[in-house]
Amino acid sequence: MELIRGLQNIRPGHKGCVATIGNFDGVHLGHQAVLGQLAEKSAELCLPAALITFEPQPMEYFAPQKVPARLTRFREKILALRRYSVDRVLCLSFNRRLAELSAEDFIQQLLVEKLGVKYLVVGDDFRFGKNRSGTFDTLVEAGRQHGFQVVSMHTFEIDGERVSSTRIRAALQAGDMAEAEKLLGREYRMSGRVAHGEKLGRELGFPTANIHLHRHASAVQGIFVVEVFGLDREPVPGVASVGTRPTVNETKALLEVYLLDFDEDIYGRHIQVSFLKKLRDEEKFDSLEELTQQIQKDVEQAQAYFAA
Repeated sequence: MELIRGLQNIRPGHKGCVATIGNFDGVHLGHQAVLGQLAEKSAELCLPAALITFEPQPMEYFAPQKVPARLTRFREKILALRRYSVDRVLCLSFNRRLAELSAEDFIQQLLVEKLGVKYLVVGDDFRFGKNRSGTFDTLVEAGRQHGFQVVSMHTFEIDGERVSSTRIRAALQAGDMAEAEKLLGREYRMSGRVAHGEKLGRELGFPTANIHLHRHASAVQGIFVVEVFGLDREPVPGVASVGTRPTVNETKALLEVYLLDFDEDIYGRHIQVSFLKKLRDEEKFDSLEELTQQIQKDVEQAQAYFAA
């Protein structure tokens, strides 16, 4: 899968494709259905399948204080997309220049001249261009003029309700990891590079792998049973905390993972953490001794989970 960053890196050889446009946050079963729809047309027309997305996401650009937590960072999204029949990902910088681009120029400059799109899949509520003036109907009309077909994404439902990033976010916030897994088609996962921390966990007898979240908000908070991938032995069972560590008066959110029966130096390693079950919410304890006792209980619960 080829990653193209920015309009300036689109080459003449990239012209001619089938495409879809969207945030694809989470790459959930609904998104996977779209990618399957695109792959079928890609095979039929013998053209590469391209996915067009944005960084930051448009809502993060226009209303950063109101935007909900992402399910996936950009790197996590790319890792997830590699599992599907996507030949190219075009990531456009969502900045003032792009925000000011008219719907007509977006179609002409990007879809027609740069990419030569022959088949386009978008949601029927898709809006684009300056002041969100472009609609699904705008694209259909442009397709008639420029010779490309525009179709709407198939609605993908589970239990009679559309699968969406919003629905998955609600499941994660409720601690319903099984529901999130059902909608994602896989366990919810976060990834990152193991960094040096303050070594408090080691002092308490529970050394942790610390991962900076690099996101304005996390879709999960609390204490979880997890499995870790990306190490020489995998999966490695563990207990993870996602939060601000109120007992030691921290404010910056962090992902900390205590690996069960594991004693190796993994600083600098890039790991993936799969969330299996929520144990409890994060809470503030009156002393480090009380915190240590609770961590021991969390570890015992995780051990019982894996033993079962």
